[in-house]
Amino acid sequence: MPYPDAAAFGDLSVLARLTEELDRFNAFEGPDPAGRNRAAWTEHLGTRLPQEGAGLEAVLEDLRKWIVPNGLRNGHPGFSGWVTTSPTTSGTAAALASTVAGSQRVWIHTFNYLEKLSLDWLKQLLGFPENWHGTYTTGGSSANLIALGAARQWAVEQQGFDPSMTGLPAHLKWRIYASSEVHHVVNRAAAVLGIGRRNVIGVPVNSAGEIDPDALQQRIAADRKEGFLPMAIIATAGTVNTGAIDPISRLRAIADEESTWLHVDGAYGMFGILDDRVRERYDGVAEADSVALDPHKWMAAPVGNGVAMVRDRDLMGRAFTLEPAAYLEGSMGQQDEVVASPFDGFGEILHEFNLDQSAPSRGVQVWAILREIGKSGMTDRVKRHNGFARHLSALVEKDPYLEQLAPVVLSICCFRYVHPDLDESQLNELNRQLMAALRAEGDLVPSSTILDGKLAIRPCYVNPRTRLEDVDLLATRAREIGDALAQRLKESPTR
Repeated sequence: MPYPDAAAFGDLSVLARLTEELDRFNAFEGPDPAGRNRAAWTEHLGTRLPQEGAGLEAVLEDLRKWIVPNGLRNGHPGFSGWVTTSPTTSGTAAALASTVAGSQRVWIHTFNYLEKLSLDWLKQLLGFPENWHGTYTTGGSSANLIALGAARQWAVEQQGFDPSMTGLPAHLKWRIYASSEVHHVVNRAAAVLGIGRRNVIGVPVNSAGEIDPDALQQRIAADRKEGFLPMAIIATAGTVNTGAIDPISRLRAIADEESTWLHVDGAYGMFGILDDRVRERYDGVAEADSVALDPHKWMAAPVGNGVAMVRDRDLMGRAFTLEPAAYLEGSMGQQDEVVASPFDGFGEILHEFNLDQSAPSRGVQVWAILREIGKSGMTDRVKRHNGFARHLSALVEKDPYLEQLAPVVLSICCFRYVHPDLDESQLNELNRQLMAALRAEGDLVPSSTILDGKLAIRPCYVNPRTRLEDVDLLATRAREIGDALAQRLKESPTR
């Protein structure tokens, strides 16, 4: 019998026509049309709410003709901007499968089981202790928020209070310490948790972009005299600006001296531990109290896949428990009953350790990627991308008109075009124009940052499609475009 609803159900074979268009999109042929065609697709799509539906065929036609062709090409081999990429096929297939067959991560079914199994695999991959408790999140923002929520629970409990039940005691003042290069999502987490953005203290960094441990200790001592208590110290394992890794072992020692929490933000760089050339920089991670990382970055899972891991499961539960509800826990069968239905139990308990009650199954994406390529495939990717940054660094070093602006640690290489006849203001403007010219060409899309007042071109290699020739081309085009822009600036009558 037909379903009593206007929507189509079940005939997913129609998606074959859509996957053909997606394959064409993933070929990245020709110039990127999305920006140039903006007026056309906004005019077609930007209609008022339809009173009568056009049907599934009309939806598929719009997807094929207008939406997919003008999508975001952050999976293009020449895309190295920010710390993002588009997913590989196995993660995409797993995401589609979970959308249809695992639309909720709770209850007794395969997708629920894979939430825990995939987290166990991540711990094995990265060398984390087996007893750590993990939870999937929407990304690094929420992963850091959850980890710092656990830190808040622990710190305030040490003072005899339960912040999850009674809030933060008004007479206690708190500080969170991180390097001045820490990602700004930490400041937002502090705001949400009631600590306050201004109580995240940005500790100075050294010439390599790493936190200065001596300056940290001095600041904590000064703050204690003012009545502030340290809630957490944050070590960044791969800053988004340059890829610097803070001295984690030293920060662990300081956290022990100060009786405070050590959190490691590895949203971008945690997978760098797989590269034996930099592995020792991660010493101390296994002794941390919490860690954040993002499979949707270097692992190329679909966007919306982050992980928070905390040493103490019970503490995490106290911080994020929903508390029992009659309609939820009361609907489950008894522990000793035979499970006749997937809805007789929660399966792996997930909603007590997170911000969400209802959530999609994200673990299947990580499971699929690691099932496909294994530890060796992920290790090869990380080493290849770190090698790309080192290769680009060598090209920059050989070219008198290119200048490296920060040490290469992971897969980021910050550099710029320079010319002896141009001052710093002109060089910044030239490199801005150089970036715009690269984006307009469409074959190379790095991002940029500011280091010591200098605008840096900042490729970050996490895209599994990127090839060595794309790295070579970036150095070549930066020099060629820079030369043309420098000549134009020198000839400008306003110079």
